[in-house]
Amino acid sequence: MASADELTFHEFEEATNLLADTPDAATTSRSDQLTPQGHVAVAVGSGGSYGAEDEVEEESDKAAVLDRIKGSLLPRPGHNFVRHHLRNRPDLYGPFWICATLAFVLAVTGNLTLVLAQRRDPSIHYSPQFHKVTVAGISIYCYAWLVPLALWGFLRWRKGVQERMGPYTFLETVCIYGYSLFVFIP
Repeated sequence: MASADELTFHEFEEATNLLADTPDAATTSRSDQLTPQGHVAVAVGSGGSYGAEDEVEEESDKAAVLDRIKGSLLPRPGHNFVRHHLRNRPDLYGPFWICATLAFVLAVTGNLTLVLAQRRDPSIHYSPQFHKVTVAGISIYCYAWLVPLALWGFLRWRKGVQERMGPYTFLETVCIYGYSLFVFIP
């Protein structure tokens, strides 16, 4: 059982001041910065409300997702998507919702095509085919994960052949490929 000293909150004034001066700086902990029990203490600012900070972070996340979508739609020569848009922070938020939107658009257009094809014949009764959503979802998500997996495997294999290849992770490959699927929605 942990003693009361081990469970108390420890504040590091020096780290708080450094983070206040450079808010975008990354923090690292070394073994000499650990407490004697091997725990890392985290300093949280006491000013402001938590809701306002969450809203600012949520807005910046939305802006980052929109920036990534715009970057996937409008490629620029000499502009690396991974370096300029992902910045070592790949996500699956955009690719997940892009694939979900594609699945629903594909299912709706499939049902709409069936309605338009059968509207001239009054003897045929239309019934919606909800299984198309499932089939479209499975197809899109398999496509969005298996193709990047094959591409990532190929790049890893080529890295062994040529050491010049960029070290893209599997998550970055899925993120890049997922955002590139946005072009199919319109």
